[in-house]
Amino acid sequence: MESVRVLIVEDNSVVADAVAEGLRYQGMAVDVAYDGSTGLDKATANTYDVVVLDRDLPLLHGDALCQRIVDSPNTSRILMLTAAALVDDRVEGLNLGADDYLANPFDFSELVARVRALARRSPSTPPVLTRGDLIIDRTRRAVTRAGRPVPLAPKELGVLEALVSADGAPVTAEQLLEQVWDEHADPFTNAVPVTVMRLRRKLGAPPVIETAIGGGYRIP
Repeated sequence: MESVRVLIVEDNSVVADAVAEGLRYQGMAVDVAYDGSTGLDKATANTYDVVVLDRDLPLLHGDALCQRIVDSPNTSRILMLTAAALVDDRVEGLNLGADDYLANPFDFSELVARVRALARRSPSTPPVLTRGDLIIDRTRRAVTRAGRPVPLAPKELGVLEALVSADGAPVTAEQLLEQVWDEHADPFTNAVPVTVMRLRRKLGAPPVIETAIGGGYRIP
C-alpha cells in the first residue's frame, strides 16, 4: 500500500468517522474536519494528497472551500462526496475545480480506489521514487532494492517514501509523524523509531537509513 494522507471534510460526524476509520484500515493517514472553516484551516496548515469534501458544510460552504483550495498553492486533489447526485450537480462540482465526484450512498471499495487514483495524480510526489539501488513504484505499491522485492507494511512504506523524497536531507521523527500518521498520533509515541528499525531489517545490508546528527533520519 502507498502512503496517502487524506483530509475528510464532512459535517455528518457518523459518516466522517466511518470513512476515516475505513481509510485508516487501508493504511492511509486521515484527518477529519466537521465544518468548512476547520477544513480550510487544516488544508492550509498541512499537506494532503486528497481532500474528500462534502458540499453542504456549515461555517464555510464546500463549494467555497473547494475554490479556496484550488486558488491556493495547495496541490491536494479534491474528491467531492455528496448526496447531490444529478448530472448538473456533478458538472457544477467539477467546474468548481474538484478532480472527482462521488455520489452518496457509495460503495466503499470505489471510494478507496478513487482516493488512491487521485493520490497517484498528485504532483507532490512522482509515481516512481529512486535513491541508490532503492526503487519505490507508487502505482504498483512495490519496493525493490537491487532488484530484490521488499514487502513492506503501509507505515514502513510511508516512512521510506518520506526519506527518499527528502533527497538526502534529514527528516525528523516529528515530520515523519505528520506525514505518515495523522493528527491524532501521540507525539511521544515510539512508532517512528520502531518502524525505522523494522525498515532497516527488511532493507538489509549494507544499511540504507542513517540516524542524522541532531536527530531524525536520512538516506544519503
